[in-house]
Amino acid sequence: MTRLKFFVEGIKHIKTTGTITRSSRFVCKKLIEHIDFENAKCIVELGGGDGVVTEFILENMKSDTKLITFEVLPTFCDLLRGLGDDRLIVAEDSAENIQEHLQAHGFDKADYIVSTLPFVNIPEDIGLKILNAAKDNLKEGGVYSQLNYSLIPKDLYKGVFGNIEHDFIMINIPPAFVMRAVKK
Repeated sequence: MTRLKFFVEGIKHIKTTGTITRSSRFVCKKLIEHIDFENAKCIVELGGGDGVVTEFILENMKSDTKLITFEVLPTFCDLLRGLGDDRLIVAEDSAENIQEHLQAHGFDKADYIVSTLPFVNIPEDIGLKILNAAKDNLKEGGVYSQLNYSLIPKDLYKGVFGNIEHDFIMINIPPAFVMRAVKK
């Protein structure tokens, strides 16, 4: 998807996308730097969008690893399916249904969860359902990684996971924060 098309989709669906620009390669790398690709069997991505982060994950995954990507916008789901990678499972569904999709594909828990969901735009009750589903369906010691454009939702993540670290990435439009929590 071109930057212009993403901009148009972002404007039309700003409450769902949370942005009007694609994530920079610096943000994508920071979101996935904690993933042990050698040992990961199942990675979950919340908010696949146009696939910019998805592609970074796929480029690093082993051939026997699966990536379950949640996305609710049909236009973006079509783009994700168009990547044509048999390791990618596109879940055109709300991220609060993680368990259902993990089980459907033979997994008990995800090894890692990467999210670009715009929690500042999601009603708090739904956001909490999604975050609790992420925590419940992440293996012990697994890492949850979240893209944000502010620190406003930091306490929300800390309340669910009990711990949170963050990095600031200046080279992105707009500048971004990547937050990480380890399931303990």
